[in-house]
Amino acid sequence: QVQLVESGGGLVQAGGSLRLSCAASGRTFSMRAMGWFRQAPGVEREFVAAITWSGEGKSYADSAKGRFTISRDNAKNTVYLQMNSLIPEDTAVYYCAARNSDIIITYVSWSYWGQGTQVTVSS
Repeated sequence: QVQLVESGGGLVQAGGSLRLSCAASGRTFSMRAMGWFRQAPGVEREFVAAITWSGEGKSYADSAKGRFTISRDNAKNTVYLQMNSLIPEDTAVYYCAARNSDIIITYVSWSYWGQGTQVTVSS
């Protein structure tokens, strides 16, 4: 129904910044909230940030608050994650997610998922 494609991952030194993008295509007319999750080796996927349709409702994990900023451009069906002051603990595969409800949830029961993009932060 909906395809999500992430981009912008890579290798960065601690203290640096990255901007992730997620472009949605397909049956996007009913898509509402979008978000980002991450998964490091050997651990479960965890919530990072999410944003409502209007862009005015935002939620962040405690680990992301104050360092990461989520935004979206509905004309482009794209959501962004600006990551500043990166630390090695941010190293993970970052996944874009979307759902048809405009209510943000912080668990993994979202409808659509991208393939993920690797973020590696060196010390």
